[in-house]
Amino acid sequence: MSAPGTEDGVRRGTAVTERRLHPVTPLRRAWAPVAVLIGWALHDPDGAQRQLTRLTTTTLLLGLAVLIPAAALYGFLTWWFTHFAVTESELRIRTGLLFRRTAHIRLERIQAVDVTQPLLARVAGVAKLKLDVIGTDKKDELAFLGEDEARALRAELLARAAGFAPETAHEVGEAPAYRLLRVPPGVLALSLVLTGATWGSLAAALVVPPVLWFATHSLWTVVATGVPLLGAAGASSVGRFVAEYDWTVAESPDGLRIDRGLLDRVHETVPPGRVQTVRIVEPLLWRRRGWVRVELDVAGSSNSVLLPVAPREVAESVVARVLPGVTVPPRSALAGSPRRAGRCVPLWWRGYGFTTTDAVFAARQGLLRRRLALVPHAKVQSVRLTQGPWKRLWGLADVHVDTGAGKTVTARLRDTEEAVRLLRAQAERSRTGRRDARPDRWMA
Repeated sequence: MSAPGTEDGVRRGTAVTERRLHPVTPLRRAWAPVAVLIGWALHDPDGAQRQLTRLTTTTLLLGLAVLIPAAALYGFLTWWFTHFAVTESELRIRTGLLFRRTAHIRLERIQAVDVTQPLLARVAGVAKLKLDVIGTDKKDELAFLGEDEARALRAELLARAAGFAPETAHEVGEAPAYRLLRVPPGVLALSLVLTGATWGSLAAALVVPPVLWFATHSLWTVVATGVPLLGAAGASSVGRFVAEYDWTVAESPDGLRIDRGLLDRVHETVPPGRVQTVRIVEPLLWRRRGWVRVELDVAGSSNSVLLPVAPREVAESVVARVLPGVTVPPRSALAGSPRRAGRCVPLWWRGYGFTTTDAVFAARQGLLRRRLALVPHAKVQSVRLTQGPWKRLWGLADVHVDTGAGKTVTARLRDTEEAVRLLRAQAERSRTGRRDARPDRWMA
């Protein structure tokens, strides 16, 4: 199960032990050739049907007799030629059957290591390790490892990223965590029922197909339209419930940990110091209960939700953990747009609001679904002022701040003179914020 040390390890005088993935991995990778055939059949169903009608039973059996061993051999060989090793400075992953690829992941650039367990992986006792690395959009992964091995490797990588010496990284273990909250399944289910998007997608799935049938009398048109609509309705209700079930947030020295999932269990980490924007979302039907949803923009990470639903007071306390020193401004502190903004955006102009504090740039939008975006001054990459001819006529302008996650938060429909002052002041606040910001380090 191990290979000799690499030349790099020999030059440094330390043996680098390469390891293979869990033996169950070939079963997963053997599906790749089958998936190619299924993809071709879905892409050209008519051609696939014509080809199948031409084949005899004997030919089909012979094809299966060749395909199954070939798929099994492919899975075994891809597993056999995949190795990984942790050196003094990097995680090295070697893959490839015909074309070899070696990924060199610098340990100091690792910002999050997530452990995920799809349903079948949970049954087999294995897990997938996903790595968020600064400067890359796609996650590198190790699939699959034994569950205990995955957690031990995650702890070692985080300890190395925090600056612990290689000889002590194994001893550090997984950092302790203190649970902050858990979302009860009943609350999650009720929140989805009270979400307008759920009912909107369900109504579209029930109304549009019958209308198309009476208009076209084409079964294929109804099926081609109805199936995606039903899928969207399921994803916005049942799919979200399954993905966000048993949502638990805990605080640890390596960031906020999130555990979730009914079928597929996911263990994620919100990296410290890498959060670029926090959005507090308040749907209309949630307001009476005082619930909000908290979303994130994290540089180089796919983590996008911090809390699926929680009381506003609890959500604000968690936001203070992920953005140290930040207090969510109350609604009364947000200055609305001038009344003449109604000339540009009738009615909806009342949903816009804006303020700045010593720590964040805060902008609100939306009447039915309020969204308050908070951007720490240190995370602002650029500031822009835009003003079209109609807004210029009424003395209005928009101020945009761009973050390191490639997203933009906008203070809309501000008075022109106020927008100019804000542009200059925000540029200065961002400069001083970056100068005074704490380093983004693990376990600091």
